Amino acid sequence: MSGEQQPGATAQPEKAEDLEGARSPFTLRYPGASQVIGEEGQTRVALFTEAGRPTVTAEGQIDAPVAVREALSALHEVVKSDFRYVPKDRTAWLAYQAMKKQAATMGVWQAQQAYFSWLSRNDPMAWLILDPVVTVHPDAVIFEVFSKDEGTYAQLSLDAKALKLGKGATYGTTNVDFSDALMNGVQRMRSYRGTRLTIGGAEMASGQKAEAGSVGLETEGQPPVLEKKINVPDAWLRGFLQVQSAATLPAHTFSLNPIDLYNVLRTLRLNADQKRKGRAIRVELVPGEAPRLILEPWEIIVPSSSAPYEGRTAQVIRIWGRRRLMLLRRLMPFIESVDVHLLGSGMPSFFVFRCGPITFTLGLTGFSSANWAQSLNFDVLLPRPEGVPPALEKIVEHLQGKWADTDKGIGKATKLKGAELLEALQAGCQTGLLMYDVGQQLYRIRPLTPEPLQLDRLAHRNNRERQARDLLAADAVKITKEDRIFGSGVEITGKVVVAADQREYRCTLLMDDEGRVLKAECTSPFFRKHGLKHGPSAPLIALALKYAEQRKAQAEGRGKARSTVTVETRTYTKRRGSREALYQLSLNRTQLKVRWGQRSDTRLRVQTLIFDSVADARSAYFSRVDELESQGYLDATAG
Repeated sequence: MSGEQQPGATAQPEKAEDLEGARSPFTLRYPGASQVIGEEGQTRVALFTEAGRPTVTAEGQIDAPVAVREALSALHEVVKSDFRYVPKDRTAWLAYQAMKKQAATMGVWQAQQAYFSWLSRNDPMAWLILDPVVTVHPDAVIFEVFSKDEGTYAQLSLDAKALKLGKGATYGTTNVDFSDALMNGVQRMRSYRGTRLTIGGAEMASGQKAEAGSVGLETEGQPPVLEKKINVPDAWLRGFLQVQSAATLPAHTFSLNPIDLYNVLRTLRLNADQKRKGRAIRVELVPGEAPRLILEPWEIIVPSSSAPYEGRTAQVIRIWGRRRLMLLRRLMPFIESVDVHLLGSGMPSFFVFRCGPITFTLGLTGFSSANWAQSLNFDVLLPRPEGVPPALEKIVEHLQGKWADTDKGIGKATKLKGAELLEALQAGCQTGLLMYDVGQQLYRIRPLTPEPLQLDRLAHRNNRERQARDLLAADAVKITKEDRIFGSGVEITGKVVVAADQREYRCTLLMDDEGRVLKAECTSPFFRKHGLKHGPSAPLIALALKYAEQRKAQAEGRGKARSTVTVETRTYTKRRGSREALYQLSLNRTQLKVRWGQRSDTRLRVQTLIFDSVADARSAYFSRVDELESQGYLDATAG
């Protein structure tokens, strides 16, 4: 079994990292550096497109230059954002100081080369800024970016009518140069000065004056060329595609007024996060009532002044990554309405900010790249395409002539229906051929890269995850015990039979309510030797995947097949003013455990009931479930 120690063999963890450390090289060549140019009493935002992709051009007058300025600034904040935890370490700082001393006597060019050499050795992720993907369609100009920490997806859409695009636009998808120098120029945009936006390539480069500080390549008889070489980790590229594909999943949707969001951000600014405490926004959605936002761990209630929730069932959903909303602070004065799309607790969430002709969509993953257990839960929701399915080819052929269409329009044109249509659309987003415009509820043709992506490399994060998927497919994973520990989370115990090793491994996972792994144990040789230093072992990943699939099946079949339930836990809450009553029911075969009290209580009252048979315990469990629901308690199980 690759990545796990074979009997009598030496473990080689570096082989298990082949996929995890894989990178996709990209060389972006531009005829010139994008910049803001002042000419004849007006401002021109000149965005140069990538020379290796099909020609894409557009030109138009910007009606609201200040709002566009703030939207572009927010987009740049997302591109360079990195919210990953960085422990205190003086090693890189000391190395940088030593490099400065060595470069003190160097010339300017030598010092620059020394700095870039140091940066590539000590901070290789600093190069992980892929220029925005720009799509020009008849109805809009769309910019897409993804943050360095794989936590934030952003999409900026400028309405074509508001831009007053000329008739000579060339539609398609490309990359544009998006540098700090460009953003410095964007800050000079003013409302009293006319502003034009131009998107193009070599045809714009002739006569361009190089801005101070720009770096380019120049050949005789050819316009200046700006070249960027970057190696994008496959994990980052995979995250970009997955988060965009998540937008196609069914979601709970509601609206907020801008003042509601402002109150949330103001409260976060006035209160510092607490270690080992909740850091979520808990959203209470009750049909016919305005959404309520509760900020953890302070239990501060932010009432919404927006329209009532129109969903059919009451929901309690938790949103993580809340401080990433601060990236939109400059755009706040221009926001007219906010639409929120939630997939579930800990799952990606999408905020659609409407600013007249400008639509800014912010997607939060809900977990960091280090939270492997929660990301596996997310993976279970999405299909795993292998190549381009025939149904997707029909969709691409239809959109190549229409550019954008609704799912109903696509289904009518391609004769695809139901699950087959949805799976093909999701596969199109995951393969980078399509994008889903959450704000306009449209699917658009958008090839992410000039060349087709190597889907086999993007299917898994590393070789151990590939092995875990194989174990799951072979039905070699079994959950033997699930124990809910109040205040800590849920402890899952299971056994994994690895035929290649001719052994059965026992694994235990303790996960908190936020999906983070608090404790992990595994009897495999890989775990005994490395622990979690090289990531989880294949049996641990397989157990986490099995649990995620089981939770998904329970959620889909809840209320339909009660007779098959033997292990399940549900949490119910009911608010009385500022206080919140909490009930937790845990069924574990013949045992039923009931906990109740106030959410703020450090300890809940506990009652344990033992029954003669599983059927009796199940009957008592669902009897209490029905009683709580009839009393108006909200199902907050996932939260």
